[in-house]
Amino acid sequence: MSTFPDRFRLDGRTALITGSGRGLGWEIAKGLAEAGAKVLLHGRSHERLAPRLGELAAAGHAADAFCFDMADRAAMQVEVSRAGPIDILVHNVGERDRRPFAEIEPEAFARLIDVDLTAAHALVRLVVPGMIERGWGRLILVTSIVGNLAVPGASSYIAAKGGLSALARALAAELGATGITSNALSPGFFATETNAPMIATPAGERLSERCPAKRWAEPWEIAGAAVFLASPAAAYVNGHTLTVDGGVSATYLA
Repeated sequence: MSTFPDRFRLDGRTALITGSGRGLGWEIAKGLAEAGAKVLLHGRSHERLAPRLGELAAAGHAADAFCFDMADRAAMQVEVSRAGPIDILVHNVGERDRRPFAEIEPEAFARLIDVDLTAAHALVRLVVPGMIERGWGRLILVTSIVGNLAVPGASSYIAAKGGLSALARALAAELGATGITSNALSPGFFATETNAPMIATPAGERLSERCPAKRWAEPWEIAGAAVFLASPAAAYVNGHTLTVDGGVSATYLA
């Protein structure tokens, strides 16, 4: 007989997490693995993913790695077909162009939208038919609080992240009757490797003060939200953007 905590388990499920060699993607992958899922790591090079696979294997978790550039649709299709049935897709890849709006050329804008947003649509199209056939699936698109709270100097990134939340809602409306849920995960200020140099700067300290929690989040703090959305416990959560930001987006000014 299953218990309520069992509804958060992912035993027998396979999860593909894009951009999972480091940062939030890696923390999400670890969380899903600890909940019982077989995790498929993704990155651009096997060399970067190999140590992560070793960590998961040492902890007794089933895992594999798949490498392709999100802009290379042919490679994406080959690798996804090689992966076998995928029950959970976490789209976490996201490039950023930190320039003022007027300096971002239309071609650069289009490329970032392609990698951060259009590629998510392409990947979903590859995994959804199998989910429909099996009558179960979880789509989780990692966006950002900048999808709703804009900042200067990141117009293409903000547009892409806002688009991911909208895409999650659109997929929820279209696929809800098939046993698939589609949601977005919106992180706030996380102390990842990428953000580490900024945390102790005046700008980083201002962000800490802006947050009601008065601190940056530890990377592992994203995993619980991802496991929940992927789990049977979230079967009726669909079309939602789950924000993990310590209260930043709930406040007007710190």
